[in-house]
Amino acid sequence: MDSFYGLFSQDNSGLWTAGTVLMLFVLGFVGAPFFIWTAAILVVLFGFGASTPVIAAAGAILAIFNLPPIRRVLVSGMVMKVLKGIMPAISDTERAALEAGVVWAEGELFSGKPDFKKLMNESYPQLTPEEKAFIDGPVERLCDSIDDWEVWEKRDIPQAAWDIIKKEKFLGMIIPKEYGGLGFSALAHSEVIKKLSSRSIPACITVMVPNSLGPAELLIHYGTDQQKKHLLPRLATGEEIPCFALTEPGAGSDAGSIASDGVLFKGDDGKLYIRLNWNKRWITLAHISTVLGLAFRLKDPQNILGRGEDVGITCALIPSKTPGVDISQRHDPMGSPFYNCPTFGKDVVVSVDTIVGGLEGAGKGWGMLMECLAAGRGISLPAQSTGGTALVTRVVSAHASIRKQFGFPIGMMEGVEEPIARIAGFNYMIEAMRRYTLGALDKGIKPAVVTAMVKYNATEISRKVINDGMDVMGGAGISRGPKNLLAHFYMATPIGITVEGANILTRTLIIFGQGALRAHPYAFKEVDSIGKGDLATFDGAFWGHVGHIVRNGCRAIALSLTRGLLAPSPVGGSTAKYYRKLSWASATFATMGDIAMGSLGGSLKSRQKITGRFADVLSWMYIGTSVLRRYEAEGRKKEDLPFVHFALNHSLYEIQKAFDGIFANLNPPGLGWLFSGPLRWWSNLNALAGEHNDQHTHKIASMILADSEQRKRHTDGIFVPKNTIEQLGKLEFTFSVVKRAEATEKKMRAAVKARTIPKAKGKALADSCLEKGVITKEEYTDVIRADELRWEAIQVDSYTQDEYFGHKSKGTSHLLKAAKGGGGAEASAMNRG
Repeated sequence: MDSFYGLFSQDNSGLWTAGTVLMLFVLGFVGAPFFIWTAAILVVLFGFGASTPVIAAAGAILAIFNLPPIRRVLVSGMVMKVLKGIMPAISDTERAALEAGVVWAEGELFSGKPDFKKLMNESYPQLTPEEKAFIDGPVERLCDSIDDWEVWEKRDIPQAAWDIIKKEKFLGMIIPKEYGGLGFSALAHSEVIKKLSSRSIPACITVMVPNSLGPAELLIHYGTDQQKKHLLPRLATGEEIPCFALTEPGAGSDAGSIASDGVLFKGDDGKLYIRLNWNKRWITLAHISTVLGLAFRLKDPQNILGRGEDVGITCALIPSKTPGVDISQRHDPMGSPFYNCPTFGKDVVVSVDTIVGGLEGAGKGWGMLMECLAAGRGISLPAQSTGGTALVTRVVSAHASIRKQFGFPIGMMEGVEEPIARIAGFNYMIEAMRRYTLGALDKGIKPAVVTAMVKYNATEISRKVINDGMDVMGGAGISRGPKNLLAHFYMATPIGITVEGANILTRTLIIFGQGALRAHPYAFKEVDSIGKGDLATFDGAFWGHVGHIVRNGCRAIALSLTRGLLAPSPVGGSTAKYYRKLSWASATFATMGDIAMGSLGGSLKSRQKITGRFADVLSWMYIGTSVLRRYEAEGRKKEDLPFVHFALNHSLYEIQKAFDGIFANLNPPGLGWLFSGPLRWWSNLNALAGEHNDQHTHKIASMILADSEQRKRHTDGIFVPKNTIEQLGKLEFTFSVVKRAEATEKKMRAAVKARTIPKAKGKALADSCLEKGVITKEEYTDVIRADELRWEAIQVDSYTQDEYFGHKSKGTSHLLKAAKGGGGAEASAMNRG
């Protein structure tokens, strides 16, 4: 007993103090419940020699916090009153956005202590045999029926393509089979868009939009039985062509400020009608639509519904031929010839039966739109971006192997190798993010914050990829014509950046602004319970939040000091370090997020440079998690490790840059010196990751420049013509021949270096090598063939003056027809591969 009390003697006070700090820190790190903290605090007081009355008083105070009914009355009630005067009220539109969808993986990343074992067990979906047959059959035929150059020249997709679209129910992919649709999974839907995007952006968008936010989606979830039975079968077969009018001159990203209105009135026949007026723009397919979906603010000046004058945002489906509807005009979106249009309505009178869901759906349109966007953002544009990225990977890797400068393929130059590696690395990354997200959507999960992240990052990554691709292609990238496979993708890239929520505001307002309340384990419960006056819920959320802050603060410090080593990893091997570093990033993110919310409060909305950086951290944690899931789901293929290392290093590097910006600019009251000084210094010294490792980028470029199974697997799902008349087919065939000839060319260079053969180029060198027996006759044939094909493959389009100012050259469809007909010298020459 004497030895026990000896621990607390003056001689051991330093040891006891250090032990106390360590004990409390460990309790914080593991997130110990408050009753354990209570016991620990009492032990500490006893150890420091506190008197019995002091210990008793402390015990009584601590007991209050351990007994929720008493704590609510004595403490939480007062805290709630104080915060009520500080917290901003949540508007109805904000609440609808916050309550749309559910919290999924983002909740784990927001927690500060993500369960990666759980995240690695999330679904990684596969196509059903029926869905795969559709991709290999109707989708392949649709792609084959389209010549993208001719689509751009004629400003429309061909009738043969429209016939396939309608016959094979491309516009009904999301419509259940019971209503005549295909009833596809989110993955199958995405795969169709991905493949089409690699062939023709106008055709892709034409199919994509009716299967995204629009009449079919709204009817499936909210329509009346009569509405479903009447319209869904007709939409599935293309008998009805839909569009959906949401955006207005004054309501773009701020869609809640819709000015279009509909006034409810009772007609002479005693039935209810709506008189509509609207001015909408950027509405895809409006010009050829037969059913116009419309979002408007419903007003009821006579209070017919008994809900006041402003009923709220409402969605209705209006026949496009209704008097007063104007769909006569078109926009020109970066020259891309899909139907994108304004639409106007002047005193358009329709029955209330046109409201989605009937009168029950009146005023519920905003919630409908938010729910649909929560899923749709994760499918269409990410699929389009992924298809384009895979196409760029294929085209650029082939071109860089075929095109020679200074006597060797340009892909062998380090300056060219660097963007090629980025293209291939981003391609692996974006596919991982797409597939991981679709796993959640196919389980019926609609994670609004995740899908916003995916839409934003997929379109931004594809923008980086196409820019790199154009740099590598050089003059071949800027010369438009049938031989240029990237120009139209480059021209259309800003469209994806702009639609379904402009990327700037998606990043700065939705991902973290909405995520901070929606995905945080306690924030929304606190704000919501304050608004509702629900003390019991507030009490649990507030004190849970306090514990959350303490735990994550301790974790952030410990994981930073140990570079994540204290965090568990669900796997071993070379990827284990990434789970630990993502845990470290999550703890720091959660801690900094709470500091930002606590210090800035409602003004956080206007600090969009700060919220944008938080959004970057959350986004790149999610992307890194997606890549790790892909690596596990695909069997931990060793040959894919360079891509994994690239993707995770890049993700951590982007997270680090965002944290540096937060530390430098957050400046919370009283702590600005700490953030801009010591924390910023420590962050730079103890960075999560630096820039890319040249060894990894070299390995990636070497792999993607090889004629390998891996190159095909990483670009699987795009359309590759089976003929060598079209440019991509020609490139792929030439690429394979050139790769076969590389070993022979190496032997020839070695012979020149050894002075066995005199210096020469091209055919002269091959002739000398054949004559001296350096290469065989078969190898000679391969080298000559490779040079011929190489020359043909690098040609670009050119035009006479008349062609340039009139219609440029035709695409390749006329050559294909000639080849299939077996005739024509031109066709024979083009198809000699």
